[in-house]
Amino acid sequence: MLDKPKNFKTGNNNQATINHNINNSKIRLIGVSGSQLGIYSSKEALKIAQNEGLDLVMISDKSDPPVCRIIDYGKYKFTQEKKAKEARKKQHNASLKEVKMRYKIEQHDYRVRINQAIRFLESGDKVKATITFKGREIQHSDLAIELLNKMAQDLNSSADVQQAPSRDGKHIIMILSPKKNKSR
Repeated sequence: MLDKPKNFKTGNNNQATINHNINNSKIRLIGVSGSQLGIYSSKEALKIAQNEGLDLVMISDKSDPPVCRIIDYGKYKFTQEKKAKEARKKQHNASLKEVKMRYKIEQHDYRVRINQAIRFLESGDKVKATITFKGREIQHSDLAIELLNKMAQDLNSSADVQQAPSRDGKHIIMILSPKKNKSR
């Protein structure tokens, strides 16, 4: 196992110190089975690892004395990368999805927009509800705000209002975020 390079770089640019690069005078040694073997000099610990045909890897250099473990470094590196990959898979970046409508929307179309918003919120995304005006329709902004407040009331079970209805040029927008206590 000692034909490997002295240092390996892991996927996240952390450099693991192994074998001959461990220059501490005293280290706490953990064996293959996970049991503590005691405090050794780095040379003695390296000899023990070589006798078992494995690598001496520094697990934690923050403690006093630093903690080293006798393991197969290739296998250790593989499991660390696998754990990181699983963590990335489970990570969800919330994006902002938009639901557009007009203030004179029919009831069926309104239900379609509500169902879209519910679907977006259940997948963990934020929803931006936008009402657009054309021409002189801007005079009826109070009806649009009323409609957005109704939408917030209808989505009350699955969303929190992050930004109340506000005017933005020829649009009135409201931003909803998924409820925090809701389990997915």
